Amino acid sequence: MNISIFGLGYVGAVSAACFADLGHTVVGVDPNRTKVDLINAGRAPVIEAQLGELTLRAVQAKRLRATPDAETAVKGTQVTFICVATPSQANGSLDLRYLEKVCAEIGTALASKPDFHVVVIRSTVLPGTVRQTVIPILERASGKRAGAGFGVCNNPEFLREGTAVSDFLSPAKTVIGSTDAYSGNLVQSLYDGLPGPVSRCAIEVGEMIKYADNAWHATKVTFANEIGKICKSLAIDSHEVMDLFCQDTKLNLSGSYLKPGFAFGGSCLPKDLRALTYRARSCDVPTPLLSSVITSNREHIEHGLSLILAARSKSVGVLGFSFKAGTDDLRESPLVEVIERLIGKGYDLRLYDRNVHLAKLTGANREYILKAIPHIERLMVSTLDEAIDRSDVIVIGNRAPEFAEVAARLRKHQLVIDFVRIAEIERQHENYSGICW
Repeated sequence: MNISIFGLGYVGAVSAACFADLGHTVVGVDPNRTKVDLINAGRAPVIEAQLGELTLRAVQAKRLRATPDAETAVKGTQVTFICVATPSQANGSLDLRYLEKVCAEIGTALASKPDFHVVVIRSTVLPGTVRQTVIPILERASGKRAGAGFGVCNNPEFLREGTAVSDFLSPAKTVIGSTDAYSGNLVQSLYDGLPGPVSRCAIEVGEMIKYADNAWHATKVTFANEIGKICKSLAIDSHEVMDLFCQDTKLNLSGSYLKPGFAFGGSCLPKDLRALTYRARSCDVPTPLLSSVITSNREHIEHGLSLILAARSKSVGVLGFSFKAGTDDLRESPLVEVIERLIGKGYDLRLYDRNVHLAKLTGANREYILKAIPHIERLMVSTLDEAIDRSDVIVIGNRAPEFAEVAARLRKHQLVIDFVRIAEIERQHENYSGICW
């Protein structure tokens, strides 16, 4: 396929050479004559392992060239990738001047091009940028409509400096958001033969995933460094600790705990996090990341409570209030705190949890629930039907399997506030509110 790539910096140069290595014919576009001349001479414009060899081989095979001529590049290709820089401004927002400029250039070229053309945003941009900035500029400059006269995709890159070529040719994942199926299919075909899953998604999901990835990577680095500082203050080998930590691919390095939902609770996480950050303070070791986790968790409880308070009724049924499904442990359950706050505000509550029976609670668990919610016996109901039938607002607090049937039991006037993204509920319905979806 014939591909044009705007921006011959790090991402653009790697993408151009790798697409050419896959057999596509690529023209790079950049106003910087030095970069253009380097590529045309078979030399990479950036230092990156394997990139020099790939660039030379592609140029010699006449599958890669560069030009400052935007219009000729667009008219001679089927797909255009935008790989220009989107640097930070002083307030943290993105500087989109380069993106806006090339979009205008591409749109101008599309105005006189009769064929359908696909524009792919590979630059890292915040959610909403493609629909609010890219598409309007392309439409104004071309006089065409996105999805009809041209297509737009978002195809974020996941390239690490130093291993970018191997990351491109052996990706962990390929993500493609698109305005239309044809454009998405065309872009997907460019990656035929490469390993790793290919995911098609909404454009906004494609924009957001790069930020989720990088925020997580930054969090991991900071987490390891804070653990390391605590270990050093206690004369513990931090690398041995983290080597053992990384051996757990069931919970630590996995998808576990990474589904958005309600706040964490239980007898372990809050207690142990408080103890660790207390010990760090006692050693004069600052741990701003770890110390902020409890604060963030409390804010999430407040967010869940605010959804209930904003509902139209004080008649509330809470389905599941142990800290997670399949247990009767109520210690530091965030749902218990929500219930306690609602009691104080005069709400008419019905609480249902198949695993929680006051008569069977013993020890610390019984002491905790009686202290936190002294009216527990009056509030609890024995059946799911009773909790639903006598409440206007239904709060789903954990993922007990029986709650998947709630949607079939609802009446038209009832509102569902879902803390766990339970199955079978139409999430776009006006009487449905998810806590963070």
